[in-house]
Amino acid sequence: MARSRRLRKKLRVDEFQELAFDVSWLFNDEVTEEQIDAIVDEFIATIIEPNDLGFHAGGHKDWEGIVATQRIGQCTNDQRQQVEAFWQAKPVTNVVVSELYDLWWDSAQ
Repeated sequence: MARSRRLRKKLRVDEFQELAFDVSWLFNDEVTEEQIDAIVDEFIATIIEPNDLGFHAGGHKDWEGIVATQRIGQCTNDQRQQVEAFWQAKPVTNVVVSELYDLWWDSAQ
């Protein structure tokens, strides 16, 4: 039996599936708190906001977080690559960007 649109939306499946990815990095020791703030602000202004993404993360020198769409939707591999390229060009190490996964149903989170 086919699921109704309402149920698919409630379950976040099919056209309502949400794909996200994780990201983590470690700021180099010489990076100051002010520089960290400026770099994270730049990340949000140049990558997150223009792609209509949301970013939930935290840290001090070592950061980890999740990137997802602002509305029901799916992140793309292109967006993953933009995030990775941004952090690869900054004074950080240990940049890890996960594969896309189902935000609601993937047990590998």
